Amino acid sequence: MIVKDQLNRTLTFSETPKRVISLVPSQTELLVDLGLIDSLVGVTKFCVHPSNLRESKVIVGGTKTVHLDKIASLHPDLIICNKEENTKEIVAACEKIAPVWISDIKDIAGNNEMILLLGDIFDAKVNAKNLVSQIDKAQIQFNIDIAGRPAKRVAYLIWKNPYMAVGKNTFIDYLLGVNGFKNILHFKEGRYPIVELTDLETADVVLLSSEPYPFKDKDALEIKNAFGKPVHLVDGEYFSWYGSRLLKAFSYFKSL
Repeated sequence: MIVKDQLNRTLTFSETPKRVISLVPSQTELLVDLGLIDSLVGVTKFCVHPSNLRESKVIVGGTKTVHLDKIASLHPDLIICNKEENTKEIVAACEKIAPVWISDIKDIAGNNEMILLLGDIFDAKVNAKNLVSQIDKAQIQFNIDIAGRPAKRVAYLIWKNPYMAVGKNTFIDYLLGVNGFKNILHFKEGRYPIVELTDLETADVVLLSSEPYPFKDKDALEIKNAFGKPVHLVDGEYFSWYGSRLLKAFSYFKSL
């Protein structure tokens, strides 16, 4: 079997991979939802969905740092990574152990492509196609539900000390657009630029993500007191996790 990942890299397998390590939390969740939990032998410490998964799988590190000895000891047939989540160094090191499949997702089309590609690799085509169909239907219904929603100028913060925001050419920025939000920080250089509070002055609302920095109510109050504008804490998983999480995201987005 010859397959390609989302960086157009070619991988060859003599049979369907049976021992898989996922270094991307959202893709771990996806594999479980595709019915492939038994194929997962290693995950990261951030693979929190489903909540009991880490009790039965070997934790091989995080997304930016891994224990290569643990990965090698699991004798994986395939290691799944992501261009943004994992470093080039991790990918290069893992490729000395097993084939590495890399996703690269900037929008819903790329998300759905990833699901179908993984469905092909793991002989889970029916489940993959059904999931993509459900995501497409959920998005259509969401677009109907928010039709006429007033556009909002937003800033979406992901870190503090220093403040860092979501810039252009990111999956989060794309999903902000899906919600009808206009990201006021498009002018900033970089995908996740460092910003000052004064950069937020033109926003109608500031969104504080629950991850990677765990913003709290006190952080929201601090920014609200500085500008007197609405500040909301939002669930970062729904804005940054791709895969099957996107199906649940539309209901969450509607509540905003």
